Amino acid sequence: MPEALVIRGVSKSFGDLQAVQSLDLTVEAGSVCGLLGPNGAGKSTTIRMIMDIIKPDTGTVSLLGETDPDRRRDRIGYLPEERGLYRKMKVRELLTYFAALHGMEPRHARQRAMHWLERMELGAWAEAKVEALSKGMQQKVQVIATILHEPEVVILDEPFAGLDPVNVDLVKQILLDLRNQGVTLLLSTHQMEIVEKLCDSICLIHRGRKVLDGPLSKVKADRGVRAIQLEYDGRPTFHHDPALVARAEDSGRFIEILPADGIDPQRILDAAMKEVRITRFEVMEPSLHQIFVETVRARGEEA
Repeated sequence: MPEALVIRGVSKSFGDLQAVQSLDLTVEAGSVCGLLGPNGAGKSTTIRMIMDIIKPDTGTVSLLGETDPDRRRDRIGYLPEERGLYRKMKVRELLTYFAALHGMEPRHARQRAMHWLERMELGAWAEAKVEALSKGMQQKVQVIATILHEPEVVILDEPFAGLDPVNVDLVKQILLDLRNQGVTLLLSTHQMEIVEKLCDSICLIHRGRKVLDGPLSKVKADRGVRAIQLEYDGRPTFHHDPALVARAEDSGRFIEILPADGIDPQRILDAAMKEVRITRFEVMEPSLHQIFVETVRARGEEA
């Protein structure tokens, strides 16, 4: 497939802080890529360089085959982590204004704005001022502003911030619809379960460096070990035994387990059955959450 985004050797420093170091990243057209990392990893700095808000110290960014930001600007939608709405403007007026900045004819922009407000369950708020909306509503308005001019590439920095579970599902479905229409998405979020459902590929950066990259299916397959998910009633202690369990995430009635080297999942099941009533036991690929935590921890131990 053609490449929508190509980053080669990009670095950025702020004084003594090396925010991004020699980053390479390729995102195929029509795919969804998750840009992941802990707080301070360099994700937002990378996105700002892609958007030409700040210039890289070294390296190149090509987006839709263009290295000149002015030649690609109207083909991109960008949702920053910080809200950028004019609070005194009416909602549809604001959306029409933003779309016009990208070259959309005002009448068409007003029609599309109303379409998206209805889709986002905000139709009744079209003539309200932005300041009258809740934070979650404002986030949905900002998502609309990002996609209203029908961009070919959409870059989203924490798009689900401030949204309740119902609206997370609503926005997630809209992003899937865009992907199915051939739009390329670059998504930065800490919500790993959403990344697993949305993304074709991921790029994990830590302390400004890329530490994991590739198709999500391959990233999981390359881990080599399969995780165990166990739902239970009772008070287990078996998952603290290092002879059985390399790592466990216990959420109180639910445990995700990485078996110790050479341990058959049956042995863990036998140990669990002696202590708790099991309502579900599943051997599966490690979750992206688990991969994220283990990779970041391992890099921290190496430093």
